[in-house]
Amino acid sequence: MLDIPLSALEVAMVQTDTRALDTLRDTAAFAQGLERLGYHRLWYAEHHHSPAIGAFPPVVLIAHAAASTSAVRLGSGGVLAPNHAPIMLAEQFGTLAALHEDRIDLGIGRGPGTFDEGIARALRRGAGPVTDAEYRDDVAATLSFLVDEVALGPLPEPWLLASSPAGAALAAELGLPVAVAHHIRPDNTRAVLERYRADFTPSRWCERPRVLLCVETVCADTEEEAAWRVGPMDVVKAGLLKGVSDLPFPTPEAAAAHPFTPEERQALAHFRAQQAVGTPETVVRRLAALAEETGADELMLTTPVHDLGDRLRSYELVRKVWPRRTR
Repeated sequence: MLDIPLSALEVAMVQTDTRALDTLRDTAAFAQGLERLGYHRLWYAEHHHSPAIGAFPPVVLIAHAAASTSAVRLGSGGVLAPNHAPIMLAEQFGTLAALHEDRIDLGIGRGPGTFDEGIARALRRGAGPVTDAEYRDDVAATLSFLVDEVALGPLPEPWLLASSPAGAALAAELGLPVAVAHHIRPDNTRAVLERYRADFTPSRWCERPRVLLCVETVCADTEEEAAWRVGPMDVVKAGLLKGVSDLPFPTPEAAAAHPFTPEERQALAHFRAQQAVGTPETVVRRLAALAEETGADELMLTTPVHDLGDRLRSYELVRKVWPRRTR
């Protein structure tokens, strides 16, 4: 089995008939649980105007988690450059890095974090979708401000999120480590990695290509329970296949009764076969295979189940089988 670190991505799912506040209140306990289990880093995703995902700013969650932990690295996975002025990102993450030395990551992504065009425009103060050139300039400016204007001491570790060859090319050009969104676009992973490694240019941030692979991972004591736990996310994904982006995150009971079409079942099966869902043995075997196939330096697990106990149990079961590393 490959001896590489395991990390976690938190997307803060809000289940039907619960409050976003309940999910928010779980964040510190979740970070503490992952730290006890020996996970290397915990990142928070930026989302807006979704009934299924809490609209919690990553920088706030990072600060909250950092105050109640002492070892796990914390960061954004990602904070979305089009929605923020570069100097503000540099100031926020530079401050976090100064307060929590050698524990803060600045993972930067491109998407608006919403499917609602009106919300996307509001986030960008009325501007339209960001161009490739604008995104590159925003990322480069953020890095420049970190070094030249904001640095208070230790710097956050910058990463670029990528789900396409274009994102990989930018990470390679700027010499940044890349976080590959295999949990979103697994069919793009091979092309992303090939582009990144072929074009990589060393920088002050990274001397060689460095890859983190994010994988949807739901682990339970039995295959049936794992399938039950992943059911609500299947409903959300089926909606996205039809262009419906405002579905709530259902309970497992409601998901089990959901009438998937044959086409949806086929698409979901294709996606799930590229992720890691099942018993500890099934999940760890799949994660090891993905690490071997991609040459990833680190795996990041995202577990989109609502209940705090179920999420932590999934991470615990994986950790019991995967080799534990010292930080």
